[in-house]
Amino acid sequence: MLMRWQSTPHVREWWESDEPYDDAALADPRVARWIVSYAERPFAFMQDYTVHGWEDHHFAHLPKGARGIDQYIGEPEMVGAGHGPAFIAMRMRALFDEGAPVIATDPHPDNARAIAVYKRLGFEPSGPPRKTRWGLILPMLAAA
Repeated sequence: MLMRWQSTPHVREWWESDEPYDDAALADPRVARWIVSYAERPFAFMQDYTVHGWEDHHFAHLPKGARGIDQYIGEPEMVGAGHGPAFIAMRMRALFDEGAPVIATDPHPDNARAIAVYKRLGFEPSGPPRKTRWGLILPMLAAA
């Protein structure tokens, strides 16, 4: 399912991974991964991770307990219907309730739709766009 979603043009435009998750990746304790469903129909992928899990991570300067998030809607007909902001907001609430002092995200600077959604959810840019080992990003933060 993830491979099918990652092959769709609207996901490939912004999600650069062609590699499936193997058992080692799925067992990585630094990252929590979720399949998001609506009315029992899977339609999106989301992950949150400790920003301190990689020595050179671009959010490693954030306070202890900070989490990063990434996600995409895999089913094209579910894009633009308000589902993304809804499930992102739910996960943000859960992370803040669990004690995260800040949540970070890093959309591509040209991904205007994602940036607009993040701003509506309380994220603000935390610096200029920059190149990382994961690609070109716009760092954004939301505080509890």
